[in-house]
Amino acid sequence: MATVMAATAAERAVLEEEFRWLLHDEVHAVLRQLQDILKEASLRFTLPGSGTEGFTKQENFILGSCGTDQVKGVLTLQGDALSQADVNLKMPRNNQLLHFAFREDKQWKLQQIQDARNHVSQAIYLLANREESYQFRTGAEVLKLMDAVMLQLTRARNRLTTPATLTLPEIAASGLTRMFAPALPSDLLVNVYISLNKLCLTVYQLHALQPNSTKNFRPAGGAVLHSPGAMFEWGAQRLEVSHVHKVECVIPWLNDALVFFTVSLQLCQQLKDKVGHGVAWQQYPLPDTWPLDDLQISPGSQRVQQGPDPLAPPLTMSPHLPPSPDLCVLQLLELQAFLNRAPKSLSPWEWPLPRESLSPPPPTHTHT
Repeated sequence: MATVMAATAAERAVLEEEFRWLLHDEVHAVLRQLQDILKEASLRFTLPGSGTEGFTKQENFILGSCGTDQVKGVLTLQGDALSQADVNLKMPRNNQLLHFAFREDKQWKLQQIQDARNHVSQAIYLLANREESYQFRTGAEVLKLMDAVMLQLTRARNRLTTPATLTLPEIAASGLTRMFAPALPSDLLVNVYISLNKLCLTVYQLHALQPNSTKNFRPAGGAVLHSPGAMFEWGAQRLEVSHVHKVECVIPWLNDALVFFTVSLQLCQQLKDKVGHGVAWQQYPLPDTWPLDDLQISPGSQRVQQGPDPLAPPLTMSPHLPPSPDLCVLQLLELQAFLNRAPKSLSPWEWPLPRESLSPPPPTHTHT
């Protein structure tokens, strides 16, 4: 047993040295790597113009859909703002072609991109506060920092992957409907949002429900994409969606940003796992540091001075002591020693244990 204690103490010293190296060296190496990745992600959101233009360059994206050609157009993205939209809509009933575009003095801010960029900036700020000279004293301090960084990264990713759910009255009241020239017809609604790495444009065609309509009016709730048949009330009118047209275009740098978010979250989780193992290991004391009064040793154990009982049950621990792998090893050694001392000729029913704790052996029946 003394050999086991010495080996455990030596292992503990090695683990302590490795944990100190983890806090002083590897943590800062991971933090530098995270900062480099997130700075690259942040650059994807700014897209500065070349030379000394001093403004974000414009990018044109062609809208398309594999399911319909009712809507075609081009969207112009400038950083986190939609600076121009040129849309053609073919009406399903009479094939009339409608054309509408942004007014030249208007831009539509994409709140999802703004929020994602702000969360990335906040994550970079948290990492930059821990300079190279800063020494982490405990693993819990590292875990707290990683939790804060991962929270910002998760929020940034969710803003791009999970568009806001809006009701039809909210879409009708948004300023987007008032940005077009000529003005949109009263029976059209338009919504723009980000979904993953795509910029999506949805056009809703509406028709008014007559006051004497036998339809059961049920206002639709919030949704990213409403279906035909969705109803809502706007002003003094009750309206129903008759047709829905959705077109989209891929934004390559949004895909890059999502990849950077995923890689950064994986690095944070890996560091948390390493530090978390060290923190959990430090919470359990070594067996040789436990007071002997905390060990409930049965009367027949070899640790009692009255002398060993070859058939005594193994060592048991107080219920208030924490579980530990070292404890399991000690209990297994005690159990193995007990089994080795037990006479091989005795069956379990012949061991000198309390009879009230054992059930009688099952009866044997012989068949003639």
